Parts: sequence; structure tokens; C-alpha cells
Amino acid sequence: MAGGEGTRLRPLTSNQPKPMVPIVGKPCMEHILDLLRHHGLTDVIVTVAFLPQAIRSYFGDGESLGLEIQYSVEETPLGTAGSVGLATRRLDEPVLVISGDALCDVDLTRMLEAHREQGAAVTIGLKSVDNPLEFGIVVTDEDGRIERFLEKPSWGQVFSDTINTGIYVLEPEVLTHIPDDRPYDFSKELFPLLLEMGRPLYGHVFDGYWQDIGNLDQYRQANVDALDERVRLNVPGIRLRGNVWIGEGVDLHDLNAIEGPAFVGNYCRILPEATVGAYSVLNASVTLRENARTARCVIDTGTHVGRAALIEGAIVGRSCDIRSHVQIGEGVAVGDEVTIGEESVLQPGVRVYPYKEIESGALIHESLIWESRVSSRLFDQWGVSGRVNVDLTPEVAIRLATALGTALRKGSRVVASRDAAPACRMIKRAVITGLTAAGVDVADLRVLPAAVNRHMLKMEAFAAGVHVTTHPTDPEVVRIQFHEPPGISLTPALQKEIEKHYTRGELRRVGYNEVGSITYPVRVRESYAQDLLASVDAGAVRARGFRVVVDYGYSAASFVLPLVLGPLGVEAVAAHAFSTERDDQPIDVPELVAQTTRLVSPFGADLGVVFDRGAERLHLIDERGEEIPLDRALLLFLRLIGSDGKRGKLAFPVTVTSQVEHLLDGSGLEIVRTPASLAELTKAASGDDFIFAGAVGGGYVFPDFLPGYDGMASLVKLLELLAPVERPLSELVASLPQSALVHERIPCPWSQKGTVMRVLHERLEGRRLDLTDGIKVYDERGWAQVLPDPDEPVVHLYAEGRDEQESRELQGELRGLVEEILATEETPVGA
Repeated sequence: MAGGEGTRLRPLTSNQPKPMVPIVGKPCMEHILDLLRHHGLTDVIVTVAFLPQAIRSYFGDGESLGLEIQYSVEETPLGTAGSVGLATRRLDEPVLVISGDALCDVDLTRMLEAHREQGAAVTIGLKSVDNPLEFGIVVTDEDGRIERFLEKPSWGQVFSDTINTGIYVLEPEVLTHIPDDRPYDFSKELFPLLLEMGRPLYGHVFDGYWQDIGNLDQYRQANVDALDERVRLNVPGIRLRGNVWIGEGVDLHDLNAIEGPAFVGNYCRILPEATVGAYSVLNASVTLRENARTARCVIDTGTHVGRAALIEGAIVGRSCDIRSHVQIGEGVAVGDEVTIGEESVLQPGVRVYPYKEIESGALIHESLIWESRVSSRLFDQWGVSGRVNVDLTPEVAIRLATALGTALRKGSRVVASRDAAPACRMIKRAVITGLTAAGVDVADLRVLPAAVNRHMLKMEAFAAGVHVTTHPTDPEVVRIQFHEPPGISLTPALQKEIEKHYTRGELRRVGYNEVGSITYPVRVRESYAQDLLASVDAGAVRARGFRVVVDYGYSAASFVLPLVLGPLGVEAVAAHAFSTERDDQPIDVPELVAQTTRLVSPFGADLGVVFDRGAERLHLIDERGEEIPLDRALLLFLRLIGSDGKRGKLAFPVTVTSQVEHLLDGSGLEIVRTPASLAELTKAASGDDFIFAGAVGGGYVFPDFLPGYDGMASLVKLLELLAPVERPLSELVASLPQSALVHERIPCPWSQKGTVMRVLHERLEGRRLDLTDGIKVYDERGWAQVLPDPDEPVVHLYAEGRDEQESRELQGELRGLVEEILATEETPVGA
């Protein structure tokens, strides 16, 4: 009997039938089928009602289990006896009835023998329990013959502790009494009728284990009992140290990280420093990141547990994304495909129903049933980011790419490229599939830097560019970057169009004869190098005879940059060029910088450079082997541009130090401030007369070559600017003004961001304000700024005075206002 909906087990059963809830790696019903096979019962009919396809698709015809399985579907509710009557209408032999959602290891062979020996019409399996209130009580005489039934009694009605387990043996003639035109129940109708008719009904008391999986506490207890071997089950996997079960393909660095009893299912990943505490049940493909811990919990298939997350005494459903530093307390139950943001806390007893999204830093003290906070933005500031095969799957990438293709004209051309990691290859191929399905042609550059992708947009008639890269510090997070002609980041207009098609599911899918083509352009590296060389004074660079240490950061820039440095006569010592051996490992840029600082002086180099993984940003080292801080590196570029006699405009986000204005005062260069986003910066830089754009972070834009971040072009342009300068790099940096800019983050719930900005604007009325992005307020000491983060539940505070003390004063005053607004307007989260 597998028709149960399991309402008391929600959210675990919100989108799966009760018999399919997992017990140590298998659905409860599969353990029951194992028990039937063990006792030689191989012809099985399964009665299904709620989500029947979930059971059919999993078990099929039973061949893999050594059984012959048929299915009987209730179109309308028929009751316990009615469903069995429908399934067994044409049978002429005794029938064993057993529930698929009650875990047991009882001796079915002995029960069948007792049924035959007593000549019973019905034999009912009985079990003594401590609390019989939730079950039907059965009273028998000294011979085991049943005298009376009572369904779910009160304590005043309890006259026996033997309950009806729902396991029956029925003679064929009993089934003839079941009507087929209305719901009919065993205990309430059929069995009392048979007693009244004088038919022989017997009880058979089991000695083995039996546990109804009726609620979440019973479900947790069933898993604990399985680990303690109070119930005999065929637990999948290899048994180690007596009470630890490990499945196939488990990625485990240290067996001592698992404290028994515990179950770790197939293909789980337990990363270094993660620990699996006692009574943890991790079903297939669960990932525990570094320093995560579980104890006394059940975590279902495909769930990802982030760094330093703590899950104790909880149940977590399938394919959940639990971010870093999350705490999930005792008795919590989380449904399928729930996302829990970083540093959130789920207090004991909370239930979170499927498909919810909990924002970072939330304190959830009430159950989330109907409410959900679907992310309002598909895109973050870098594009679309997600953890591979957790929230950024091939299916998501295909849908996203088809949405892009739908936003473009049929027959448009898109250029695609990627970093070297296998995950990037998988996602890029999915992107190409989605684009061609929408009738868009794709030029596949394979592994090349994003700058080459953008260069193709500038030079040829492509409608868009897509580059797939990894997070700078976390190789499990992949980013899909989007570009528009002439190589700028995705503009809000096209972004909204893509989001509209993605969220509405309004996707263009062309006919078989209109599917887009895939081409593989040749000599794109040479074209990029030739165009970059044409944009600089190559003769001046060659005459200077630079010697440079280049750390490629394992990026694909090592495929391209030598084609530029060679013709420029630059003598280069290269380190950490592209390597397939490191294509899925995190890159520690500070460590690479430290290594480069040790190479510059012995080599006698004029400077050293370190690329990030995407070859978009530069870290600079002077000739003495000293790292140049990123804020001073930006000012270095400005000093050189200002002294070069160039004319034009320069673009900077509003959060960049005011020293840029002081440094370029009187140079004839015009400074334009933009909102603090890469898309706005590159869009501004692509305008007329712009010669440079940059932000603190090592990203620089030279629009005459390419209106986007490009580490390779930045290096070559720096060499051109340094060529006529006789002073060493360290002297140039020492002569730069000091910035007193300070920055901090303040936690702010999503629901409060609008309130903070509105009230703050009201309170600062009459002051000198800049509302380009956030709120920037000026006084005689300097400026301070509040900027809501577009991707996280925080607001950023920037401040800059004449020295650090004044900067801290300005920052503190603004922080006080923000915290006062938050304290006044605060409302509970999670209702």
C-alpha cells in the first residue's frame, strides 16, 4: 500500500509520496520490498494514489529488485480496503497486505504459517507499543482470535497495548465483501463486518521491529534505529569500523572525519576539515564544504552544505543550497530545493517548505510555508553566478542562453569562450546548446581570455559575447559573463530582456531547419595581438628594452600575451602559465604576488605583474620587489596619463578616492563619475573622447583599444606610458598622494534597504548630496557615502577625509544614522 500522502511529514512529503522518504540511503518502500523478497514474496501489486509516477519511475517493473511489480492506481480515494479490493479483484489466492511507509523487519514467513495453521480468514499483524493512542487497538483471546477493535482510542479507552500494524493476510473470499462503488476501510468496516459474520479473524504478535513513519519525529527515529541496527535492513555501501556505512565513489579525505554511527551515500563529498557527527545520514551526492559539520540529521540527495555550516538534529530535503556559516537547529525540517543564504540561522522547530529562498543573515524563528523570496535579480554585478551543479546546472545554463537567444534576432551571431576548468567547459557547451536552439549562430573560441571575446565584438558583427569563468577564489562557483558590442559589459536594457524571457519561460525554439550553426574562428589570437600592437607606440617600447616578470596566474593569457611582448622587444620571465593540471584548483593571488616579489630583484626586472584567473586584472610589483597597493596602482596610471599630455575624459565610480581629481587638476583631462558597477563604467568608457577608466581592484580600461577590463592591454599600455619616463617605478609610486579612503559593510535585510535609503535621504535634506549611486554627502572635512549592495543584504559605507582620523569620523557619523534607522524600523524576519 503506497498511496499515502503523508501530510504530517511535510515539508518532506510536499512533493514526494510518503513511501518514498529515504531511510539510510533507500526509500522506505524499497526496504519493505527487500523484506518481501527475503521471505520469498516476489509477485507484488503496488497501490498508488498521490504522485504515482514518482513510485513507478523509481521501481519500474521490479526486475532490478528480483520482483515482479504491477501497479494499481486509485482515480478517486477508495479507503484502505477499497484500494486493496481494486488491486486484487481477479486474484484467487491468499494476499499479504503491507504498508510501504512503515519500516519493519518482522517475520512474514511465520505469520503466513500461523495463518494457515489457524485456518484464519484474516490474520492481522500486531505489535506491542508504549503509546497506542495513534493506532488502532486490537484485543484477542488466549488463542489469538480477535474479539474487538478500537480505532485511535483516548487513554480512558485503552484496554490493550497491541496495535494494528496494517500488515494483513487475507483469504480470497474476504475480498468479495469489499464494495467497488465507494470508499471502504479495513478496521472500521470490513473487519467488524467479518467479526459480526463469525468469520475467523486472528491476531499475530510480531517480535521484530515496526515503526510507522507518520511524523517527522518518527522519521528521525527510524533513521537512528537503522544506524543502531534495531531494525535489520540491507544498508547500501561498505561497512567500516562496525557502524559507519560508506557508499560508492565517496570523496573523503579522512575517515576520522566521520563519527559513527553514520551513513554516507554514493558520491558524497566530504572536504577537508568537514566533520560528519554521530547519527548523520547523508544520502547520495551530498557535499560538505570545509569546516561544515552535521550531527543527528538526515540530509537528502544532492544537497550542498557550505563552509562552516552547522546542521544538528534537522532534516534537509533534496537539492538544497545551504550557504556558508548557516546554522540549522534541532527539529528543523527543510523541504526540497531551498536556498539558505550565508550566516542565516534557522531556530529549533522551524519548517521551511520547498523552493523557498532565505536571504543572507536572516534569523528564521517561524515556519515558512506559503511565503517565499524569489531572488529579484537573475544577474549579479559580474553576470550570472552559481555553484556548479547546485544552482548553476546545465539545465539552467541552457534556459539562460535560450533567453539570450530569444532577446536577439533569429540568425544573430554570438561569440563564446571560456576558462580552462572542466566545469566551465560543461556550462559553455550548455550555453551553446541554448543559443543554437533559439536559432542563433555561435562562434566558439574555446579556451581564451574574455578580452579576446570582447575584441571579437569590437571587430566583427557579433550581437553579443558570452564568457564562462570561475570565481577568483572558489573554483566551484562559475560565472557566465555577457558582453555587448563594442565589447562593453551587459547593459541593463538587454539584461532586463533576458530576465523577462527567462522568468516567464517565453523562449524561442526554432524548427529543425533553423537551428543555429557552430563555427570555430581561426587566428583570433593573432588578430587581437596585431590590433593591440597597433594601438601603442611600439617603437618607444622597443627602445626602452623592458625586462618584466609575468605571472600568468594559470590564465589563458599565456596563449596570447607572448604574441605581443615578442614584437615589443620585452624580455619576460614567465611563471604559472596555463596548465590543465590546475584548471579546477583555486588560485591564491596573494601567494602568486608574494612569489613574484621574490623574482623581480634577482632578475633585474623593471617591474612584475600578476594576472588574475581571467586575465582581466593586474597586480603590480616595483623594481625593488615591493607590491604596489591597488589604490595606488590606479593613481599611478593617472599620474602617467596626466603627464603624457593626452586630452580627453576619464571615468571612475563614485566610490573611488577624490585624489583622482587632485592628481589631474590642471591637466586638461575631464573626470566623469559613474555608478559603482562594471556595466556603467564600461558603458561610459565606450563614449566619445574617453581615454581611460578604472576602479580600485586592478581593473583598467583603455577604450581606444577595448572598452572593458583587459589585463594584457593594461600591461602593454603601462609599458607605453613608462617608456619615456627615466625614473624607476618605486620613485613614481612614492611621489603619489596618499588616500585616506575607508570602507566597511553593515548588515541590512533586503526588506530594510529601501527604508534606510529613504529615511537617510530625508534626514540629510539640505546637505550637499551626490545621488549618482547611493547617497554621497559632503562637508568641509570630505565625504561619506552609503551604497546598498545589489547582491547581498548589506550596505557599504565609504568615507574620505583629509586624513584617516577624519575619514573614520565621517564614517562613524553615517554609520550611526544607518544603525539608528535600522533599529527604529526593524521588523521580524521569517514570518
